[in-house]
Amino acid sequence: MTNTKTNTPPKKKAANIQVDKLRTFEGHPFKVLDDEDMDNLIESIRQQGIISPLIVRTIESTDEYGVISGHRRLHAAVKAGLSEVPALIYPLDRNEAMIAVVDSNLHREKLLPSEKAFAYKMKMDAMKTQGKRTDLTLSQAATKSDTAAEIGKSQNESRDQVFRYIRLTYLIPELLDKVDGGIIALSPAVELSYLSKEQQKILLDAMSLNDCTPSHAQSIRMKKQAQQNILSSDGIYEIMSEEKANQTERISFKVQDLKGFFPKNFTQKQMTDTILKLLYDYNIKLERRRNRRDER
Repeated sequence: MTNTKTNTPPKKKAANIQVDKLRTFEGHPFKVLDDEDMDNLIESIRQQGIISPLIVRTIESTDEYGVISGHRRLHAAVKAGLSEVPALIYPLDRNEAMIAVVDSNLHREKLLPSEKAFAYKMKMDAMKTQGKRTDLTLSQAATKSDTAAEIGKSQNESRDQVFRYIRLTYLIPELLDKVDGGIIALSPAVELSYLSKEQQKILLDAMSLNDCTPSHAQSIRMKKQAQQNILSSDGIYEIMSEEKANQTERISFKVQDLKGFFPKNFTQKQMTDTILKLLYDYNIKLERRRNRRDER
């Protein structure tokens, strides 16, 4: 971690801090889940303590600290019954801390689209406040250097892709959950983000009614109509009632009925892939049995 103003490492102080003095960074975009990985982390902390200190900053005019890196470790420490945790205290202002929160978490192997979306937006907002140029109105085809390009470079992604992820922050939570679950792909989700909140709610109802998700082409049509102020409720229902080749015949299960058979952190796509693999393996076993009977 470096000081963004001087490019020299900021002075830090090591300390053990009471957990009730630590606060989740406001607007923290990364989710802390009570899943199998968390259970393993809790057990590890019970046996060995926290090996890698949290990184925190003092919260102005208080005796409390904002967590920059180590939200999962803090959550696990509380679950494990620890009253204090080791931490490194960095003298960062809010904007520096916002950038540090994002940079210290984006390296994680598993990131949900929503986490990337709000992380990119948080970093862009912080860089904008620091005086660096940013312009969310630029077309995706623009090639000028801007904060999106800087953010993308650090993540091996194009500036266009950064903007696409940021567009997801305009989705209502219910639609964003479907993007995180792999039910709606990134490209159609970006187009749907241009619909108003009310239009998105109507779309959600139309999806449920027709048991389907919008294709990329359908999403583009709805976006264009929304931008022309001609997208009506009836229009959304009509588009979503169109028969798509890949959705003419389907067997549906309620996700809630399946969750008990899978780890808590499994997405709908992971559940679907696992079920298909089990059916494939089962079919192979049946085929082998038939072959053995025929040989007798």
